[in-house]
Amino acid sequence: MLMFTISENIENKIIINKSIFITKLIKINDLKEVKKNLEKIKSEYKDANHYCYAYIIDNYKKESDDGEPKGTAGIPIIDTLNKFKLNYILCVVIRYFGGIKLGAGGLIRAYRKAVSDLLNCNKNKIIQLVEGYKIKIVIPYNKQKDLENSLNCKYKKSYNELVSYEIECDNNKKEELTKKYQILNIEQKKIEKC
Repeated sequence: MLMFTISENIENKIIINKSIFITKLIKINDLKEVKKNLEKIKSEYKDANHYCYAYIIDNYKKESDDGEPKGTAGIPIIDTLNKFKLNYILCVVIRYFGGIKLGAGGLIRAYRKAVSDLLNCNKNKIIQLVEGYKIKIVIPYNKQKDLENSLNCKYKKSYNELVSYEIECDNNKKEELTKKYQILNIEQKKIEKC
């Protein structure tokens, strides 16, 4: 099954019947990031009326109407994320009430539109996820160039007495690296398609 995420956090603002809907799509890896991002958004938009959200991490999904009538915000948000096959994602729609009641149907349409408009305007930031690995390699400084020249995938490095690399790669690259370097740690995970 195809699965996608975003290459970077994105946001959009729309106005429907004087209500302002600010949609934020945030790339996440775990539940701790959900809580941290929600707290940050609530402190950044202190005077908003609602912070409706949904998130998906693998098979774990959750949504919240945050005070809107039951089923009018969280479900349309998560349904839209599912339609785009997104994963490792938190979507928060911040609403400033404009004084005109939208009714249940109007709210459902508004929250769905807030998320789908953002995604449709940022299709170039939607990237495919594939099965892969996160591996850790530690090498001497003089081997850096050789390793980096062979990588065509995402990595982070840190320096100490030796250079540590955390590399996200597919199975072929993992096999290639295992033959050339001593691997300290291998973790299977979803990675961005290289």
